[in-house]
Amino acid sequence: MHSGKFTALFTFAFLFLGSHASAQHVTEIKSLPGEYWWGGVVAYGARMPYVQPLEEFDLAKQNNNNQVVPLLLSSKGRYAWSDRPFRFSVADKGITLRSDYERIAVQTAGATLREAYIGACRKHFPPSGQLPDTLFFTMPQYNTWIELMYNQNQADILGYAQGITDNGFPAGVLMVDDNWQKYYGSFEFKPDKFPSPKAMVDKLHSMGFKVMLWICPFVSADSPEYRMLSSKGYLIKSKSNKPAIISWWNGQSACYDFTNPDAVAYFVSELKSMQQTYGIDGFKFDAGDNNFYAGSHLVSYKTDAISVDHTLAWAKIGLEFPLNEYRAGWRMGGEALVQRLGDKHYAWDALRLLIPDMVAAGLLGYAYTCPDMVGGGQYGSFINVDEKKFDQTLIVRSAQIHALMPMMQFSVAPWRILSKENLAIVRNMALLHKKFGAYIIACARESAKTGEPIVRHLEYAFPNEGFAECKDQFMLGEKYMVAPVLAGENTRTVSLPKGRWKDDTGKVYKGGKTVTLNVPPERLPYFEKLK
Repeated sequence: MHSGKFTALFTFAFLFLGSHASAQHVTEIKSLPGEYWWGGVVAYGARMPYVQPLEEFDLAKQNNNNQVVPLLLSSKGRYAWSDRPFRFSVADKGITLRSDYERIAVQTAGATLREAYIGACRKHFPPSGQLPDTLFFTMPQYNTWIELMYNQNQADILGYAQGITDNGFPAGVLMVDDNWQKYYGSFEFKPDKFPSPKAMVDKLHSMGFKVMLWICPFVSADSPEYRMLSSKGYLIKSKSNKPAIISWWNGQSACYDFTNPDAVAYFVSELKSMQQTYGIDGFKFDAGDNNFYAGSHLVSYKTDAISVDHTLAWAKIGLEFPLNEYRAGWRMGGEALVQRLGDKHYAWDALRLLIPDMVAAGLLGYAYTCPDMVGGGQYGSFINVDEKKFDQTLIVRSAQIHALMPMMQFSVAPWRILSKENLAIVRNMALLHKKFGAYIIACARESAKTGEPIVRHLEYAFPNEGFAECKDQFMLGEKYMVAPVLAGENTRTVSLPKGRWKDDTGKVYKGGKTVTLNVPPERLPYFEKLK
């Protein structure tokens, strides 16, 4: 498919799946001249718009470590939506949608990508008017994963927090990651690692942090919690009527069945009890990936539940807590939930995924999204760092991408791996995010009213100016265009939309042209749109 050149033609076919009685509904979308398509999978942002062939992707069983939404959007104002998961593929002939549930109609909401999005948003995922905790937007976030991994402990968490403030970084949300608890399904701190968790939280509060804990829906078998939850029917079952054991990245565990409202009520009550006992401010809701729930042997409380119903039920729990974070998701656009991009490697190719993935998240309704962790979330890149071989420039440029995103999250301690000069640059990026905090939260509040993305594709903001395939610049709200460096060099070319633009040095440009900038390591190019 070249440059999305579809013609307006939809064909619907009904295919029978072997001996299955249910019909498969097939929609073939042929493109209009100059039409481009986005959507479906946040982690496919770098493949959007879909101008290259794409193997069939199943929204019920795949998510590539991030959110999926049953929505496709066109630069010509068209969109396709279904409340249920579908499969889609891209070929030279266009986009093929396959659904086991319904015919998927392609609807027209206008003539641009923005009009397609607004039309779909208003009809299928209108904004709730509510925001997550505003501290997410106005200050950097910090996560203990890379520094501590599975050795979460009171002394080192406090040491990490002290390092943040000692090195001049502003305090914000601090997330205590996996392995603080005795085992999965337990809501008790490991007593040998956390001699006084309440005192730890109190100290972090006094330093200006809000504290979140990592949690998941899994329950370790052969534990008191497992036996209690099993007896109450709060766990997903197998066809043998016993709790199912599900494989995930940390082994094999039972899993809460949140299609059961009593299980939800119990789980929420446990979390709120932790808040009362220890002063915990919120929770990082990990897992919930659709593939964990896709087994045909699984039996749910909701008898007709499918995989994404469990993902959706997990996401809804976060609405009880203004400080929340998710990495996997199904629908829920416009809700007061924080999303984060999946863990990226410490590599330039991975760095270049951040902008298109963030744009994709916004186009799928997730305005309140964080672009992974500064430098990526793969801890192996930061173990036994050899300063002579370690590419410090990459983490500097990563911090610059994060600085003017809706959220900015650190995990690896910059003061551990960077030179004095590069540490100063990264610190300045954290302070730049703080400086832009008032503008970012204003964008977030506007999104809570309108549903529009905070991070916007240039085609969304400036239709028909030739930006459909631009993947290295983005708009932050309506006022600022950001053009970070995404390679190990100190120059970059920037395409300016029509109008007048003032860059970060104060220089004013007439738009509608391309300029080449000198970008030393300390510089993040961004442009203010002038009236």
